[in-house]
Amino acid sequence: MQGQNNVLSLHLRKFNMHELIEQFLSYISIERGMADNTLSSYKRDLYRFADFLKSKKVDSIDKVSRQMINSFMMAEKERGLASNSVSRGLACIKSFFKFLLKENMIKEDTANIIESPKLWKKLPFTLNVKEVETLLNAPNIRDPMEARDKACMELMYATGMRVSELVNLKMDDINIGVGFAKCFGKGSKERIVPFGKKAKESLLRYLEKSRPRFLKKNISNFLFLTRIGKPMSRQTFWKIIKRYAKLAKINKKVTPHSLRHSFATHILERGADLRIVQEMLGHADISTTQIYTHVSKDRLKSIHQKFHPRP
Repeated sequence: MQGQNNVLSLHLRKFNMHELIEQFLSYISIERGMADNTLSSYKRDLYRFADFLKSKKVDSIDKVSRQMINSFMMAEKERGLASNSVSRGLACIKSFFKFLLKENMIKEDTANIIESPKLWKKLPFTLNVKEVETLLNAPNIRDPMEARDKACMELMYATGMRVSELVNLKMDDINIGVGFAKCFGKGSKERIVPFGKKAKESLLRYLEKSRPRFLKKNISNFLFLTRIGKPMSRQTFWKIIKRYAKLAKINKKVTPHSLRHSFATHILERGADLRIVQEMLGHADISTTQIYTHVSKDRLKSIHQKFHPRP
């Protein structure tokens, strides 16, 4: 047994932290088919963790304690990182240690019993229905670019899809006649999401008046294009949302995800089944969807306090 432990220690010393991280990233990319955006986030999280360990003069992965991981998570929170990003960082570290144990690179998984910081989770920011309507009506649909912008925003609010899913939509992914969009979410998981009349009208206007003008003589299968016929980026859509929030005089921090959050909250408030909303949002775990029920409860409480004679 002692000999086996010595062999393991020698094996560990062959790898520095960065080599271990790269092996893990290669594993989750190839074996688990993790989405590129998640892969990039995991890489940032783990390299920050490696820098933290280095600052604490920890020179071997098998010397990392649970207390040290907790200290890192607190340091991440204190430097202003959003609560959901802190939670994602912990999930990343847990997956990393599970991988190292599976590959016999560590003797004990020190991260396995650390709980996610549920108390740190913030409720997702949402717009109310009136604010969403003001935002969606802000574009001037006579302008080809603004007609495109309206179609983008209408479709996002109608389906609750992610920004990355929206900008990667292909022409074949939209069935306007039936009113369905095909999305490819995290891990390239496919799902079908319905959309209504308002989104359909905006899409038809964009496809008839704007897209041919942007495309000119070029060929592209992407649904949403820039003025020069290139696929629209996430950064472009971010600027679009910011612009129309300002035009609509919405004095809140509005982001592309605000429409996704608002979609989930509004349909749950109107009685939609939680499992159906989970499916439409593309959440792997229903606990992620359940946070929107807290938003609804919070709204009910505020209404009670406002209108009850003895709040």
